Amino acid sequence: MAEEQSHLTVQVRDGATVVEFSERKILEELTIREIEAELVDLVEKTEDVKLVLNFTNVGHFSSAALGTLNKLFELVRRKGGRMILTGISPRIMDVFEITNLRKRFEIRGTVADALAAL
Repeated sequence: MAEEQSHLTVQVRDGATVVEFSERKILEELTIREIEAELVDLVEKTEDVKLVLNFTNVGHFSSAALGTLNKLFELVRRKGGRMILTGISPRIMDVFEITNLRKRFEIRGTVADALAAL
């Protein structure tokens, strides 16, 4: 069953929390803060954190949103969990490469690939 939040669709699949972004563009500061609050709340409520962030719908992504991903990654790591990113477009992947964050995050092609890795 999917739970609709303002910027996210959240499902539990195969023991993992799969988050799909509703926003096509994650650029506005207010939107980024709201997404961050939703994701932090989700992680804090989860005991055994296995988080898959699906970027299939996202076409544009700001550097401030990268900061949110870093914060989320640290929170998941502190809880002993795992976070995998999926569905990243070539344009957004370029941002990960340029900022050298490709090495920090575990990235898989599809949600199915991420679930299999968990």
